[in-house]
Amino acid sequence: MDGTRRVRAAQVVPGCPERARVVDVEFVGRADEVVVDGLLVGVCGTDTEIVRDGFGEPPPGREELVLFHESLGRVVSAPADADVRAGDLVVGVVRRPDPAPCPACAAGAWDYCRNGRYLERGIKGLDGYGARRWSVPPGFAVRLDPALGDAGVLAEPASVVAKAWARGRRAWEEAHVAPRTALVTGAGPIGLLAALLGVRLGLEVHVVDRVADGPKPDLVRALGAHYHREVPDVAVDVAVECTGAPSVIWSVVRRSSVLVLAGLTGTHDPLPLDPAVFDGVVLGNKAVLGTVNAGLADYRAGAAALAEADRSWLAGLITRRVPLERFTDAFERRDDDVKVVVDLA
Repeated sequence: MDGTRRVRAAQVVPGCPERARVVDVEFVGRADEVVVDGLLVGVCGTDTEIVRDGFGEPPPGREELVLFHESLGRVVSAPADADVRAGDLVVGVVRRPDPAPCPACAAGAWDYCRNGRYLERGIKGLDGYGARRWSVPPGFAVRLDPALGDAGVLAEPASVVAKAWARGRRAWEEAHVAPRTALVTGAGPIGLLAALLGVRLGLEVHVVDRVADGPKPDLVRALGAHYHREVPDVAVDVAVECTGAPSVIWSVVRRSSVLVLAGLTGTHDPLPLDPAVFDGVVLGNKAVLGTVNAGLADYRAGAAALAEADRSWLAGLITRRVPLERFTDAFERRDDDVKVVVDLA
């Protein structure tokens, strides 16, 4: 037993940004779990939606939630039968299977949960990783290459991207497409990591984003990929759509044989649709897939991709560090932000 102690943590009340604060919370170490010292957490749009818009759900019986789901930590202790050991650099898996379980969760594919009763660290029903010490069951701690250092905080978004490419691969193999070109829309952390994995697959990668300068175009070109400010008028074999912008989505549907949707629109406003888009999907035997979250195999694939990536390029994705005591500063977007992280230590 690791014992009980108080640790500093980022606590929020969903939908009440004025109540976001750093507090001491009780940590109870368990002998059957992996105990981890939190190092960094990554900040993404979901965290902002929780704080400002009320998305998410605190643990039962509470209105407060320890925030953040993108983790990086170092193992303090682990059960003898765990795959990790003290000193290992690890990322914690976000989602937990539902208790029913549904057929997907019963098969270990909790990212495909069909009944919505899953739990998610820092998002739905479970405290997150925004604390200086946390723990997880052994099966939900993924070891990282120790050489990754702080870039290990990119492992959770890399897992999401790894799943997107895996889904795309199954679709293009079924259609006997031999992909040569790829289009990625959005040059945020997900889009840039999607470009990284696309280049790693040997594809000619095109990335679209609105900004004209700053770190994003440079990061794309450093991969050997092509940067555009508008969707290029070229046919692509596979596309990963990360913006959620409806106009971009429809433009990409026309140009791609396989389209993986990895971004949410964030809007319910109706849009005029061109029926020819749907005819093109049918007549072209095109595949349009949605993806969210990630399974254990995706975490491992994402971690492997990071381990093989150029360290200086990965470091370039982390453009701002905020101390835990001022974690709310991370929600104020700046023009040159790519990935903002909160330093727990």
